[in-house]
Amino acid sequence: MTTTLSRLPALGPLFALGALRSPFKRPRPGVTFPGLGDRLVLPGLRVDLSRLAAYERVCAFPTGEDSLPLTYPHVLGFPLAMRLMSRRDFPLPLLGLVHTSIDITRHTALAATGTYELTVYVDRLTPHRRGTEAVVVTELRNGGRVVWESTSRYLARHRTEARHAPKETETTPAPREPEPGPLPVLDEWRLAADVGRRYGAASGDRNPIHLHALTARLFGFRRAIAHGMWTLARCLAAHGTPPAVRVRAQFRAPVLLPSTVTFVADGARFELRGAGDGRGEGTGDGTGEAGRVHVSGRVDPLVP
Repeated sequence: MTTTLSRLPALGPLFALGALRSPFKRPRPGVTFPGLGDRLVLPGLRVDLSRLAAYERVCAFPTGEDSLPLTYPHVLGFPLAMRLMSRRDFPLPLLGLVHTSIDITRHTALAATGTYELTVYVDRLTPHRRGTEAVVVTELRNGGRVVWESTSRYLARHRTEARHAPKETETTPAPREPEPGPLPVLDEWRLAADVGRRYGAASGDRNPIHLHALTARLFGFRRAIAHGMWTLARCLAAHGTPPAVRVRAQFRAPVLLPSTVTFVADGARFELRGAGDGRGEGTGDGTGEAGRVHVSGRVDPLVP
């Protein structure tokens, strides 16, 4: 089923609706979603240039160019994804969903002043060793042609069925790929406590875990944590991307705010790692380990 929208949904009411429905959802192995493949389509989309400029500033992208940053279409599509995942029949609770990875393909440079058609749908639910993942696809079209697309995975943790690994049938082990070498440190960033609030104002994503230490503690975090998509955008702004490109990234551990992180990269590969935050603790996921990987990924130009 395809539903055509006339404007972007407001994120605030969708967050509230999803939060209210979350306690009544009991994720388990084998859950299904009747709305798989249902498409939300927004034609005639034009970018708010003032909000785009705020996004560029907080993520350190160049400002004033007639070009959309690689990660910005995700921001445009996120309200549609939230509308799908806050539905009553969506089986995973919105509270506690973790964005674990994203795969972005940009086929050509995107003009900030262009007119686009935005499409979002939940492609499938897949089992994960820690629960169930929802696979959400976002597409941006110009003139009927897909010019940007992404696949995001959102994990709902729950008990999983114990499965025995299949028996090894080959007598000769396959050769192992060589371990990649360490990446050189290119920069160190001191992240202020208000990064989540500034990114939330620019993107509309005002999830309470990103805003203040007090609201983050309600969800088990010692301090507010940076948005995963902000950490990726900040890395890509530093790394640089060609007009036609594919980026694959994994969100491995949250970044507590405030903190200090190091950006490491070499060619296609990049990572954001924890560093000492000046108070005798690291910037990982609460374990206090400096050097913990928060985001890892690679940037590959598309070959015509």
